[in-house]
Amino acid sequence: MDAERVTRYIDETFDGVRAPEANGDTFFLYDPDGDLPPERQVPFATIVTGDAYDDSSALDGTDDYRLNIGLTRAGYAAVVGSAPGEVDHAARDVLMPHPVYAGLHWVCVVSPSDATFEAVRPLLAEAHAFAARKHANHARRAGVGRDGPHRAG
Repeated sequence: MDAERVTRYIDETFDGVRAPEANGDTFFLYDPDGDLPPERQVPFATIVTGDAYDDSSALDGTDDYRLNIGLTRAGYAAVVGSAPGEVDHAARDVLMPHPVYAGLHWVCVVSPSDATFEAVRPLLAEAHAFAARKHANHARRAGVGRDGPHRAG
């Protein structure tokens, strides 16, 4: 499965997604109103095509890409377990802890096959739902509801 098909799947499957691109990489944000301030623009998934952020997957000079997915603690544990052990982050088509953000419950897969992507679809759904919950919680704490911001009287 190529990166373009993954991007199309995310764009067509999940609501409220904005997918800015930079340097060939794509960042999937839950931003239903298109107005997240820069400090809150944390993606729930990314596609990276090179080694600009880390060289663990040896992407430069290849047609490969790495799909990264931010999960809940429970979702991460269900995929990785409590002690992932040694990981070859350059392996292709293997779901594994993220080389940098595993501690934040991110997983990744380099150039997933169609079969592996089928296993990844529920993880993307979990990541999207988690991002939507965080967005809703922030809006509620900020006092933004159906009637707009609450004002102290």
